[in-house]
Amino acid sequence: MQFELPRPIFDANANSGASPEGEGLGNLPEWDLNDLYTAEDAPELTRDMEWLEKACADFASTYEGKLDDLDAEGMLKCVQDYEAIDLIAGRIMSFAGLRYYQITTDAGRAKFMSDCQEKVTVFTTPLVFYSLEINRIDDDKLAEMFAENADLARYKPIFDRQRAMKPYQLSDELERFLHDQSTVGAAAWNRLFDETIAGLTFDIDGEELPLEAVLNMLTDQDRSKRETASHALAKVFEENIKIFSRVHNTLAKEKEIEDRWRKMPTAQTGRHLSNHVEPEVVEALRNAVVAAYPKLSHRYYALKAKWLGLEQMETWDRNAPLPKKDEKTVAWDDAKDIVMQAYNGFDPRMGELAEPFFNKGWIDAAVKPGKAPGAFAHPTVTNVHPYVMLNYLGKPRDVMTLAHELGHGVHQVLAAEQGELLASTPLTLAETASVFGEMLTFQQMLSEAKTKEERKILLAGKVEDMINTVVRQIAFYDFECKLHEARRNGELTPEDINTLWMSVQAESLGPVFNFEKGYETFWAYVPHFVHSPFYVYAYAFGDGLVNALYAVYAEGGEGFQEKYFDMLRAGGSKHHSELLAPFGLDASDPKFWDKGLSMISGMIDELEAMED
Repeated sequence: MQFELPRPIFDANANSGASPEGEGLGNLPEWDLNDLYTAEDAPELTRDMEWLEKACADFASTYEGKLDDLDAEGMLKCVQDYEAIDLIAGRIMSFAGLRYYQITTDAGRAKFMSDCQEKVTVFTTPLVFYSLEINRIDDDKLAEMFAENADLARYKPIFDRQRAMKPYQLSDELERFLHDQSTVGAAAWNRLFDETIAGLTFDIDGEELPLEAVLNMLTDQDRSKRETASHALAKVFEENIKIFSRVHNTLAKEKEIEDRWRKMPTAQTGRHLSNHVEPEVVEALRNAVVAAYPKLSHRYYALKAKWLGLEQMETWDRNAPLPKKDEKTVAWDDAKDIVMQAYNGFDPRMGELAEPFFNKGWIDAAVKPGKAPGAFAHPTVTNVHPYVMLNYLGKPRDVMTLAHELGHGVHQVLAAEQGELLASTPLTLAETASVFGEMLTFQQMLSEAKTKEERKILLAGKVEDMINTVVRQIAFYDFECKLHEARRNGELTPEDINTLWMSVQAESLGPVFNFEKGYETFWAYVPHFVHSPFYVYAYAFGDGLVNALYAVYAEGGEGFQEKYFDMLRAGGSKHHSELLAPFGLDASDPKFWDKGLSMISGMIDELEAMED
């Protein structure tokens, strides 16, 4: 099935903002989930759950063992029936998941989500045959059906993606087993991680604070507060390191076992297939970024050390604000105005698409006890609308996070036109609209800078965001590659994982950093590694793509807005090569990535020139 739970993903470019109280932020919006269901016991939810059980059984009874005998019209009906099931299952799990992430420490919400997941898994187990039988249909026969029926041909990208898994397909019985046991496999370890993270508290001068508030302190102007926060994080991570190590060991081993049975050549293969991207394209991206470490992160952090008056930086200085930086809190309404002005400035249609998120209860913004950390935009299902989760605390970086998640939301609204099966965008393209939304917001703020100092602060902030999005995420990707490779050779101790983490940190951050004891455990809280192995390179892919895309826009490319909206509307119906071709861009060209990286390097050039 296509549905999945919304995942709390830390934005690549953000550490959330101020104190949990949210003073001076104004009225922060909360979700209104009534567009999905009104309550756990809503009659509509009961009705849909009963419908889902019967629909899955009927689907299996009607189609199992018969897909190869269907004509084009029959195959279209089969796909549409499957899509209807996907829609209802996705609606149920979206409601359960979004409620859970609002308060992950609420036992009732956790039970409700778990119960829904178990029921949906049981109901949909009879559907496992569907993808297996599709992969057994002869290529020529499918091609004939697509040629005969245009409505069926519209679904060809779904067939293509599914059939890319053909070489790695297991027996029908094994596929059913893997589907059936999923709720007590990775999903259970994901939940243990989420609940452990949400339950952590950190002692800051006698006050117990949650993770978000302490991560925010790493961006405090006061260096002693940043150090205190870093030590508090290290202490609690170390106290819980055995749990985090067990989670990573188990998930990596489970993945290795399944990959081995499927005969996947690498641990990354499954992610590349789901992203519909060629391994050599990802490798070209990775190599380009690693080669650029010296002219990007190493050079920038050396410059930042000079600004901070330090010969050597500690890890808690990485996201420190610049001296004299305005620490004024950005109220929620002001943040909305900034982002909406940028969106409307690009095209009024973009503003119209973003407006309902603010006035119809599609955003949950406040930091609350037990709420999942980070931020995400979840598309739910195509006949409802997306929901955005933030932990908004009023820092300028939080404004960028709002711009980022709204970009996802706009993308998801437009892609919904494709229908449930074709709307979902591969991760490599899913970051396009979000990063573009950030770039629009940044460029607007930069154009309004009134002094050299204000421009410097904005440029430095954007460079840091881009380094976090590109350099740091590729370092994360290398860490995951090393972790999964090492796990194939046996159980990893916490110290083993710490060593792998530090090997990529030193390489990516550069010689200006001193790595004090404690930082070696900071891999423990990153949810990408647990929920979505190898997700992280999608951030770098998206940033590089958007940098190249924005350059075309800045050059005044004819009809750019129309091409851009067409790209977003396409959802998952086209390959990245097809989507980029109208802009004259090609991600398979190694020079494509250098073009994106040169934008970051150019901003650092300007910052260095300001020192003269």
